[in-house]
Amino acid sequence: MNRRLLITCCLLLSSLPIAAGANSSCQEALDGPERVFKDDLLDKLVGNWKSTGKIMNRAVEYQIKADWTLKHQFLEVDMTDAANPPAYEARVFIGYDNTSERYVAHWIDAFGGRWSETLGFGTRSGNSVKFVFEYPDGPFHTTFTWDSETGRWKLLMQQKDKSGKWTNFGEQEIRKAIR
Repeated sequence: MNRRLLITCCLLLSSLPIAAGANSSCQEALDGPERVFKDDLLDKLVGNWKSTGKIMNRAVEYQIKADWTLKHQFLEVDMTDAANPPAYEARVFIGYDNTSERYVAHWIDAFGGRWSETLGFGTRSGNSVKFVFEYPDGPFHTTFTWDSETGRWKLLMQQKDKSGKWTNFGEQEIRKAIR
C-alpha cells in the first residue's frame, strides 16, 4: 500500500511543472504580436509632415512620413532631405518594450551600419518622449515634443561634447505638410 501511495505522489508531483507551464501560457504576454502598441502621443505623429530647422548650425528641411507598421508594433518615421538628391535619409522605428516599460528607437540612416547599431531607449514625460542613444562617440539625446496648441512637433537633438557638456546638435519644427 505504501508503495502505491509513493508512486501516486511521485506522479502527481511530476505533473505540477507541466500544469504550471500550461497555466502561465494562459496569462497575457507583456510583449508580442498579440499585444498591439497603442500610444495616444505617437498617434499624433502619423501622417505627412514638413520639418525645418538647423542641424550643426546648418539650415535643413525634411519631408517626413509616419505610419504604424509591423502589425502596429512600431511607428515608422521616414525622413528624407528636401534637397535633390537627398543629402540625408533616415528610417526610424519607434516601439515600446512593455516588459522594461520604455520606448525603443531603431534609428537607421545614411550614416551606415556603425551608427545604426545603437538602440535608443526612451521615456515619456507629458507630451515629450526623450530617447537616449549611446553612440560610439558618446551619448546623444533626441526628444520629440508635441505642442497641442499649434499642432506641431519639436525635435531637439543634444550631444555630450568631449568636455562632458551637453550641446545642441540640432532643432527642428515639424508641421503638417500641405498637399
